Amino acid sequence: MSIKAVTLGHTYHPGTPLETCALKNISFEFERGTWFSVAGHTGSGKSTLAQHLNGLLLPMEGQIWVDGMEVKEKSRSLQEIRRKVGLVFQYPEQQLFAETVYDEIAFAPRNWGVPENEIPQRVNLAMQQAGLDKNCLKRSPFNLSGGEKRKAAIASVLSSVPDYLVLDEPTAGLDSYSRKELTSLLVRLRAEGMGILLVTHDLDIALQFSDSILVLQGGTQVVCEKPQAVLEHLQANPVPGLKLPDIARLSAALREKGKNVPLTWQWKCLKTALFGEK
Repeated sequence: MSIKAVTLGHTYHPGTPLETCALKNISFEFERGTWFSVAGHTGSGKSTLAQHLNGLLLPMEGQIWVDGMEVKEKSRSLQEIRRKVGLVFQYPEQQLFAETVYDEIAFAPRNWGVPENEIPQRVNLAMQQAGLDKNCLKRSPFNLSGGEKRKAAIASVLSSVPDYLVLDEPTAGLDSYSRKELTSLLVRLRAEGMGILLVTHDLDIALQFSDSILVLQGGTQVVCEKPQAVLEHLQANPVPGLKLPDIARLSAALREKGKNVPLTWQWKCLKTALFGEK
């Protein structure tokens, strides 16, 4: 079972002076239980792509398929697709609306018809998964800190138990501890069989955790490969605004100086090559 895009294209404001091609000829596939990252600079089309995956935006060209069901207008499968694919927006404020955090997290399972007596268990599990303190339950989601709002938004999606979790720039503005906490959660969800699609400009996280990476530039597909192949491509063909991790740039600089080291983003690999240490 997988999410698959076939020559996907989308244009905003077609036929007007504001016409903008946001996506053109995008193709990829990723399966449940894998981590797929979409990387690119601001304006590359990442968020537009994310919104196609559960039907918030509908393809104007090409197709999106979710577990064999096509995302298209008036499809009888759209409701099931939206249950399967949970989307966490870049800005949590765009996603939160309920009077309390409890009601926020409970909304999705209630909307999908989960019996009311099962809701508390769903809410508690989603809060634990997202790392949100139970003391937040009775608070307004709009009175939470920025990090807590992001956790509440993630919990509100996890409570519906989706098969795929799509996150748009979830690490933006987070400190190093919160970033590590979030990536640990996503690694755990992947191990449990959930498909993870991470939209990010942070190549360090994408290279470190992804099974495969799609790089976008100006709405077009630059490369879609496993992390090592993507790193090699970007080293040879830099994409404006997409910065290679420090270790990758160091290993590239050493190679240019004639050192026999691998092109890598992993310090352990570079250290072993330089000093013979494991």
